[in-house]
Amino acid sequence: MQAEILHLRRADWAAMQDHLLSVLPAEGCGLLAGAGGYSTAVYPVDNLLNSPTRFQMDPQQQAMAFMELDRLGWDVLAIYHSHPAGPPRPSQTDVAEFYYPDSFVLIWAPGPDGWDCSAFTIRDGLVRQALCQIEE
Repeated sequence: MQAEILHLRRADWAAMQDHLLSVLPAEGCGLLAGAGGYSTAVYPVDNLLNSPTRFQMDPQQQAMAFMELDRLGWDVLAIYHSHPAGPPRPSQTDVAEFYYPDSFVLIWAPGPDGWDCSAFTIRDGLVRQALCQIEE
């Protein structure tokens, strides 16, 4: 089976990274909007838990983002969050609490060359690595 591909604008990549670094040591989280598999905007959302190991999106901010995406005709292309202590893959909690099977999961974690992002799909509890293609 061929891996799914997420086409991510370099500006959106940088916006997610900046947001997640700004909330350390807590996990950061948010939504990546898109259309046709290509990113269009980043919506940072406050982590109500303010925890380094868990996140819960602020429901009011999340709802406002969903309404704007709907108004603009965009999809929730990905749900993103960070794992400040690693690893760069979905935890058991991430898999159990993921409710958007048509969206990608982006997990940011520290690596040997700084912070990086890994993309996944989660459907029916099955995690698959996806490809993240950075574009201008």
